[in-house]
Amino acid sequence: MAGLFQPAAGVPGGAAVALDEVEISILRSLAVQLLELIGPGPGADEAGGEQDPLAALMTDGPTEPPSDPALARLFPDAYGGPGAGGDEKTREAAAEFRRYTENDLRARKREDGLAVVRTLDSLAPAGEGGAVLTLTPEQSRRWLGALNDLRLAIGARLEIADDEDGDELYALPDGDPRKPMVMAYLWLGALQESLVETLAP
Repeated sequence: MAGLFQPAAGVPGGAAVALDEVEISILRSLAVQLLELIGPGPGADEAGGEQDPLAALMTDGPTEPPSDPALARLFPDAYGGPGAGGDEKTREAAAEFRRYTENDLRARKREDGLAVVRTLDSLAPAGEGGAVLTLTPEQSRRWLGALNDLRLAIGARLEIADDEDGDELYALPDGDPRKPMVMAYLWLGALQESLVETLAP
């Protein structure tokens, strides 16, 4: 393996990737930052601990889009498009849709991020500071979700709106403070693409 996902031997529908210690550390750190960005669920206690499932079920979600651009990219309006504003009827429909769906979407994104942290934490070293991460089909789906969310959040921080914005960022000089984030964005994209190709029938 060359640092990209491939079919996992002995795990039908699974995927595997060789990661070194630095890659493991970066992926774990990014997943933890994603979890912090998403925040605790509506049923969490004051310390952000375990969620009360009944409280989470009975709690309406927000009706306004997030003010943080990264969160707005992760939880976009269902109607009208990002920043479109739209007419009053469109705004009301988007608010109502958000009210009933955002909590579940946040919970799913948290579970995806937690799956990344848990699988990385379970790795046993394979020698010379690296390990082979093997994912089941369910874990692979969780990883796909988390990788996508990480790219969306980083893309928002880098203000990437379309492919042309990305092309300019790829040519940044090494001294540019955005360069590490751009490199992470590109790497996550390569991982995501290889995982999609691995899981494709």
